[in-house]
Amino acid sequence: MTEQTLDNKLIDLETKLAFQDDTIDQLNQVVTKQQQQIDQLTNQMTLLKQAITAIMNEQGISGHEKPPHY
Repeated sequence: MTEQTLDNKLIDLETKLAFQDDTIDQLNQVVTKQQQQIDQLTNQMTLLKQAITAIMNEQGISGHEKPPHY
């Protein structure tokens, strides 16, 4: 192989590596944003469960009672 061919291969590899690094960074940003959204949704779900439990307690409703039509 000539020095020119090796240089071209090295340039190609460096270019591919740069694109892969960029892709990894973009994917990491997406995953981080998704995790933040999951955390927010989990917190909202916890608050909703607490609110429903509080309302049921105020109304004297037990979550384990069967409806009258059973």
